[in-house]
Amino acid sequence: MCKACQVDEASHDRPFSRRRFIASLVAVAAVPVLASAASAKSTKAPPKPQNVVSPGVALDLLRQGNDRYVSGVSKRHDFKHEREPLITGQNPFASILSCADSRIAPEYAFDSGRGDLFVCRVAGNFANADMIASLEYSVAILSVPLILVLGHDACGAVDATIKSLKDKSTLPGHLPSLVTALAPAVTASAAQSGDPLANAIRQNVLNNVAALKSATPILTEAVTAEKLKIVGGVYHLADGRVEMVA
Repeated sequence: MCKACQVDEASHDRPFSRRRFIASLVAVAAVPVLASAASAKSTKAPPKPQNVVSPGVALDLLRQGNDRYVSGVSKRHDFKHEREPLITGQNPFASILSCADSRIAPEYAFDSGRGDLFVCRVAGNFANADMIASLEYSVAILSVPLILVLGHDACGAVDATIKSLKDKSTLPGHLPSLVTALAPAVTASAAQSGDPLANAIRQNVLNNVAALKSATPILTEAVTAEKLKIVGGVYHLADGRVEMVA
């Protein structure tokens, strides 16, 4: 390389290096600003102050809402005017891990308003990695004080699992993943007296309550600190009543 080229290359390298150096300084300087903004966001008034409650009160709110739903005296929810305060954020008072069955709608079953419940739904209401991560978000970021695992009567996913295990058959598509997730409950309840499907549904709720309580570090630490309660229930299709089982 000739000297002229060396000089030209060096002249281009120096400004580029300076630009990168200045950019890195700007990035470092921005860290405290971002941290301060995050802190301010966490300390600002919640959009629904009435949802800042203890785990016990949150459970009472669910029970009261379910009582209204069963009695047919649900509140009139003004969804139009509720939208505006929720533009800036959310602070639900409970998280629900529910089955995806179209007959089970937690927002209705607990007579809740917009922004009250953080709902995760999957056929069979089981806590896989994605469900746990979502619930961790609700607890760590949204400060939700209560998680309810909600099963229901005549769950098709549990029934299909029972039949698949009994017949030693393989379901089509991705359905075997549901069987894998629900099989422990079916196996654990097989020796129980009574209806096998009802027993497996209840056992599945108990299993997933236990799984969430042992989900380290976020959920277990929140439970230990008594900032979070994890419970289980079964929704009865005939009357809409949620029976607490854990």
